Amino acid sequence: MTPNLIALCFDANDPLRLADFWAGVLRWETVEDPHDDGIALLPSDDTGFRIRFLPTQEEKSGPNQIHFDLTSTSLDDQQQTVARALELGGRHIDIGQLPEEGHVVLADPEGNEFCVIEPGNNFLADCGFIGALSSDGSQEVGYFWSKALDWPLVWDQDQETAIQSPHGGPKITWGGPPVRAKTGKNRLHFDLAPPADGDQQAEVDRLVSLGATRLDSSQSEVSSVSMADPDGNEFCVLPPR
Repeated sequence: MTPNLIALCFDANDPLRLADFWAGVLRWETVEDPHDDGIALLPSDDTGFRIRFLPTQEEKSGPNQIHFDLTSTSLDDQQQTVARALELGGRHIDIGQLPEEGHVVLADPEGNEFCVIEPGNNFLADCGFIGALSSDGSQEVGYFWSKALDWPLVWDQDQETAIQSPHGGPKITWGGPPVRAKTGKNRLHFDLAPPADGDQQAEVDRLVSLGATRLDSSQSEVSSVSMADPDGNEFCVLPPR
């Protein structure tokens, strides 16, 4: 049995502040997260996973490996999303985008990058407001996650890959080479969990067989297992649920 993508987790210096920002942008409900003293957002659409904000003392350094691509139904809708994000504490940032490009690049209050995509984007036409989790990564890692989650490849061209749940929701994309060198722990990571009748250790072993690495060497009882995908990006495998 393949695991479910339970959450996308943000390391946050101020989890409540960051959760309030994204709750306002996405119009999702904020709830207490019983794990790790965090805060979570519950999706109000077909996204299929929650967003968790976990406390950290580490400051952000460098661009994130994953960022949101938010969709728009019209130019006015795009402008409204940008205005809402700025009002909630976001800001414009320059990552080298060209003036003729139609997307708007912003950062949340802790500097996490995201894009508000212009209307008419055919690649994201079948997606909701969170159109994609756009990632820096290799073709190999796209293949890994397709097998890990049992999500089909919906794009595989010029070493760029994308997968999407059979149930819809956001695509996860990887831009192919050149892949930015990883420095330190990623600010964002996935939480996976086997289904309620699944087995956590069996799932960890399966992911290792697909190319993942187990990061924690402790054999003691822990609620989650820390792992890394073939590109070295951290993720966690939770107990069945």
